[in-house]
Amino acid sequence: NFSCVLFIVPLIVLLLCVCFRLVTLFTDELGHISHWRAIMAGSLAGMVATIVTYPTDVIKTRLIVQNRLAPSYEGIFHAFYKIYHQEGLRALYCGVSPAILGAVPFSAGSFFVYISLDKIWQEPIVHFTPLQNFINGCVAAAVAQTLSFPFETVKRKMQAQSPWLPHDGGVDVHFTGMADCFRQTVKNKGVLGLWSGLTPSLLKIVPYFGVMFSTFEFCKRVCLYRNGYIESPLNYKLTPGVDQSLHPQELRELKLLRRENLEPRKSALEN
Repeated sequence: NFSCVLFIVPLIVLLLCVCFRLVTLFTDELGHISHWRAIMAGSLAGMVATIVTYPTDVIKTRLIVQNRLAPSYEGIFHAFYKIYHQEGLRALYCGVSPAILGAVPFSAGSFFVYISLDKIWQEPIVHFTPLQNFINGCVAAAVAQTLSFPFETVKRKMQAQSPWLPHDGGVDVHFTGMADCFRQTVKNKGVLGLWSGLTPSLLKIVPYFGVMFSTFEFCKRVCLYRNGYIESPLNYKLTPGVDQSLHPQELRELKLLRRENLEPRKSALEN
């Protein structure tokens, strides 16, 4: 579980930061972004986040598949040390190719569905309630995970296969690379074998992304409220008399300037 936390926290931080940074770059002067540019932003963000955090994902998989009665690894750091010295640095990136390829349909699909749901709700995203954001995250994750799951299946098999683990990590097929893993899986399990384990994966990832997106949207409102742009963190109603084109630092400086201008007047009246 701790290895999963070490993997997922920087993964999501990078995913959201890079994606919304790219969305800002791809947005035109009127604040609009096309669906294709949104897909590109999500895909590139997913690829960057996957590459940076991938070794922790490998360690997580190895800790899961090892025999707990006779463990090969005693913990996260021991697993990192042992994999690096026994199998080399390349082993920490084993399966990265399907992970990157899978990040494209997953990130692109999730963000594309998420930004398109305003047409289904028939209202702008800024008016969504926390429940609507939760549902949006669940739907986006379900669609994206289903699209990208074959890459997830191959990635896990490549991460788990190791001559240093009992029964080569318990992988059900033997292969020499990503393409061969796809071929062997389809040959032995059929095409649907690439989606084997989708149901438990959805049971984990759907509510996870629902909570993540709803929390993310609420935190954005809290930050806007503290910056002084909106009246309450529970909605996006704008504060009267606030210039929305000002950056947060500019808005703070303007408020400070107004406060300084009012204080001498109060002192003069008291005198």
